[in-house]
Amino acid sequence: MRKLLNTLFITSEKAFLSLQGETVYVEIDKKKVGQFPLHTLEGIICFSYNGATPAFMGACAERNVNLSFFTPHGKFLCRVVGESCGNVLLRKQQYRISDNMDESCKVARNFILGKVYNSRWSIDRTVRDHELRIDVEKCKDVIKYLNDAMIKIKDTGNLDSLRGMEGESASLYFSVFDDLILNQKETFKFKGRTRRPPLDEVNAMLSFGYTLLTNDCAKALEGVGIDSYVGFMHRDRPGRKSLALDLMEELRPVLVDRFVLTLINNRQIKGQHFRTSESNAIEFTDEGKKIFLTAWQEHKREEFKHPYLNEKVNWGLLPHIQALLLARFIRGDIEEYPPFLWK
Repeated sequence: MRKLLNTLFITSEKAFLSLQGETVYVEIDKKKVGQFPLHTLEGIICFSYNGATPAFMGACAERNVNLSFFTPHGKFLCRVVGESCGNVLLRKQQYRISDNMDESCKVARNFILGKVYNSRWSIDRTVRDHELRIDVEKCKDVIKYLNDAMIKIKDTGNLDSLRGMEGESASLYFSVFDDLILNQKETFKFKGRTRRPPLDEVNAMLSFGYTLLTNDCAKALEGVGIDSYVGFMHRDRPGRKSLALDLMEELRPVLVDRFVLTLINNRQIKGQHFRTSESNAIEFTDEGKKIFLTAWQEHKREEFKHPYLNEKVNWGLLPHIQALLLARFIRGDIEEYPPFLWK
């Protein structure tokens, strides 16, 4: 259990919630593990199979406490709402911002600022930790470019210009990504991003990781009552979760890219865990996919200190925290959306 941003996170899959007076009563195996005043909460996000009593769910609906249920692995199940719910106003304001290109750009540039910042951090960390094993000057040139790009991103007010800066920054970042691969270089070579289909093992891992992260972001947005299909940088397209794609931009370098590099450099995944399809796409074997997914779930349980909240949380909660912060911005509770800037 963890209380962040007036939201209670129930992370134990055995937890059961009930109403005791005006409090949330949390028990595991019929033993009390926590109790929280209901009136102090804006939301409850529960990753438990055991669920809650009807009385407790009714109390949350009456008090407009957003109660969302997920599986322990993060699949969104449902959200409990009452007769009137602030989610309607939240979504209407989201649509207004999305329809206004200037306002959309103000939000989108913070997503991209976070992405470029975290990309630079990822390169800088490798330079500091493995100076003798990489092309330091090449990496430092890219770091300088990304530093300059962040200044331009802060000042831009045009979505097309922002997309151009994002594209150039991503291209420079990936130009040194191969340098960040320290082991198994005979198998894991990276010459640039190839998406549909991925043409090498590294791209196969990145694409699979980005898909998982996009789904996690979409579930987090739905969990706080935001429409994951209506974005600010990624515009509306039938069937595309545009806002989930927006939100995952800043999280890519720290949640997926570093994770992929760790799997390769620690030799947790090897060349034997991939195969070539009839269309010449590189894809996981069943064993490779199992190794990736198992490591992914373990990574999401690891703790880190969130730089904005200044509290320790699990990596798996990061999309949910950023979704909560985005909801607060849309409602007008904070002046701008604070991107995740890893330190």
